[in-house]
Amino acid sequence: MTAYDVIVLAGGAAKRLGGADKPGLRVGGRALLDRVLSACADAAVTVVVGGRRATARPVVWTREVPEGGGPLAALGAGLRLTTAERVLVLSADLPFLGRGTVDALLTAAGEPGREGALCTDPDGRDQPLVAAYRAEPLRRELALIATEHGSLAGLPLRLLTAELDLARIDAGPDASFDCDTWDDIAAARARIREHGAVLDEWITSVKNELGIDLDVDTALLLDLARDAAHGVARPAAPLTTFLVGYAAARASAGAGPDEAAAAVAEAARKATDLALRWEAEAEAETEASGGEAAGAGSSGGGTADGTAGGVGRDAGREGTGTP
Repeated sequence: MTAYDVIVLAGGAAKRLGGADKPGLRVGGRALLDRVLSACADAAVTVVVGGRRATARPVVWTREVPEGGGPLAALGAGLRLTTAERVLVLSADLPFLGRGTVDALLTAAGEPGREGALCTDPDGRDQPLVAAYRAEPLRRELALIATEHGSLAGLPLRLLTAELDLARIDAGPDASFDCDTWDDIAAARARIREHGAVLDEWITSVKNELGIDLDVDTALLLDLARDAAHGVARPAAPLTTFLVGYAAARASAGAGPDEAAAAVAEAARKATDLALRWEAEAEAETEASGGEAAGAGSSGGGTADGTAGGVGRDAGREGTGTP
């Protein structure tokens, strides 16, 4: 993928959220801004237009002039700090933006004759803040708009998109889902806890929290945890997966993500084989002891009270013969 820069618009008054710090609101334990930044982590330059705050990765900060001047003014301020041929433009309140959408936008923006690409929502509306633009026509149109209107402050984004030849990308309902109200925040928080999404969301959140850039084979590790719990003991599951991670880290020290992923897979394979051997051994012991018990029950003479080998049912108790 050709290098690209990204501009994230993180200003605005968030009036429908009562003036809350929207980029800092958490969904799935991560700030909305950090969730957006994770979708474009390989950008050459990341410019965030808004008030400074702690972020999960380094960014370049700037502010629109005047502050609160709206999205076109913010875009203009961010664009001055970029140099790549293509510029990804995102709002800071997209909890479900994924790498697939970013790649689709950048690819479409690079098609011959196109000046950019943007997402459309399920109702077919353009989303100019989920978009990728060619830098040269973007600069040209912003300059023309500023000349015509005296500045970019307070102007709507449609003045820009109407003049550009843009591809439209239908990325599904999640990619362009933004959080403008508390109901939106609640819906986003509920959605990531749905059965089909919660595990992937959790793994992604943990990787971001720990600074791990690694494709985790979730099914492989879950199978390992299941085999350890079933074949050894339930506490063996979390302890085994921890040890697998530790072993993989040692084996892949200084290596890249692909080598690290391979080390995890190899360590998990070894641990799984061991857990299955433990299970097979335990089953063999169970079968053997069961056979011995059956043999003991069929050999030797019975006594008057029906016990085998002259041993009463209360043998081994203190004070045999109790009722």
